[in-house]
Amino acid sequence: MTITPDSLEPALSVRQVLTLERVLAGEPEVVAGASHLDRPVRWVHVAEAADVGVMLSGGEMVLTTGVLLAGDEDKQAEYVRSLHRAEAAAVVLGLGRAFPAAPDVMRRAAERCGLPMVVLHRPFPFAELTEEVQSRLVRRKFAAVSLSEAVRTELTALITAGAPLQRLLDEVARHSACPVVVTNLAHRVLGTAGERPAVDDVLRDWERIARQAGGTEGDGWIRAELGGRGERWGRIVLCGYRGDTATGRLLADRAAEALVLHRMLAGAAARSWEEQSAQSLLTDLVSGVVPARQLLPRARAAGLPVNRRTFVPLVVRDGDPARLERLLRLLGLPGLVAELADGATAVLLSLPRDQDASALAAHFATRLRAETGPDHTVVAAAEPRAAWDDVPTGLREAQHVADAVADSSAVLDLPPVVRLKDVHLRGLIRLLRDDPHVQSFAERELDGLLCETEEDLLSVLRTYLASGRNKSRTAQLHHVSRPALYRRLEAIQIRLGVDLDDFEQAASVHIALLAHDAQQQ
Repeated sequence: MTITPDSLEPALSVRQVLTLERVLAGEPEVVAGASHLDRPVRWVHVAEAADVGVMLSGGEMVLTTGVLLAGDEDKQAEYVRSLHRAEAAAVVLGLGRAFPAAPDVMRRAAERCGLPMVVLHRPFPFAELTEEVQSRLVRRKFAAVSLSEAVRTELTALITAGAPLQRLLDEVARHSACPVVVTNLAHRVLGTAGERPAVDDVLRDWERIARQAGGTEGDGWIRAELGGRGERWGRIVLCGYRGDTATGRLLADRAAEALVLHRMLAGAAARSWEEQSAQSLLTDLVSGVVPARQLLPRARAAGLPVNRRTFVPLVVRDGDPARLERLLRLLGLPGLVAELADGATAVLLSLPRDQDASALAAHFATRLRAETGPDHTVVAAAEPRAAWDDVPTGLREAQHVADAVADSSAVLDLPPVVRLKDVHLRGLIRLLRDDPHVQSFAERELDGLLCETEEDLLSVLRTYLASGRNKSRTAQLHHVSRPALYRRLEAIQIRLGVDLDDFEQAASVHIALLAHDAQQQ
């Protein structure tokens, strides 16, 4: 969309004009059309002729003394009707010699047409009113053009610098001073910006609000369509904009231009806005930085069913997010998919409570492993959660389970969906690795081997314990003779002060080593 200065229409409303100090000096009184005082005034025009409508282009506030209308009621009625046909904003009649009081014919005609009619009870120089209003309109139009260019320049600079979508939205929210929401055509929220409490208030019941405000710009809800080449694919909405509508529409249009350009320049290789939205939400859930309750409006607005649902947190190792999305759609499973760090992808399923959540998760994992091969994909899961507040803990547990499956050669021996109970002690240690008591225990048990000069002995100890204390296997894997291995094991025992032939002491050292390794990852 190309915006020109003339299309900005930074108008004053009839109501605003009537509150100007110079106008108040004329003691204005609204005698008709009082419910239409929010009409925009694009210009002020002085006209006495009965056929004034042919000289107007719409939005004018027409000033008249009625001197050419006095004594002819037909002309008076036609004068009002011609203003209505020309879509004038209002008519202001200066009372005096022609009309000492508001003429009933004009008042009734204006009321029928819905045209605001104002009378001035005191003599008033029309030149002062036209000068005041015109100067204000010119200043507002200049300010609008300046704002237009400033917003365009700032957003273009961000796009050129490779800024992400969120940075653009933050800039739009800064200019509009209200929540900003980007959605697809199904009202699914793809991005938000603005003060967090205000955004959450908007998102709390987003679908109903969006559909209710979808076709209007009332109450400061201003939207602009996103798309190109004849195809729409989304919209940006300023939610509760408190400035004048024309400026708000300008901001929305400028933002829409920038977002379309941003999407075009990103190209097909970039992640879609839907993927970015899901990643932001699930990353916040996993991190626990934002309480789950505060993220509920975002989840609901993102299209995830959250009422009376069972949530299944999954983490897939070496899974392609696009493939996972397609599989969810194919199986008809509602959920969000987002790529995390280190080759892990989070999948949050949201299932009706009358369905077998564990069975559906297993079906999803079986289909996925059938497509990718069982030796390439690990699907880790936490137990299903009935409460949204428990989802972050579930996602972190699933991530710990996925991390615990460190040896890819063991994937073939695992069930389609791996849970904490399937990874035994290693899984428990992964889950507790950040506990200060566990960290202290590992440091204490392995203290004699944690310096850099002892890395070789630590590696031998790791292999020895992992092989079930099999000396022959350990010597073979480290390419040393049995006597050489015995000397190393003896050195390890001396440094740690333990007897590795004692099961309990060996188990304690093994647990400490698992905790130490888990903390390094």
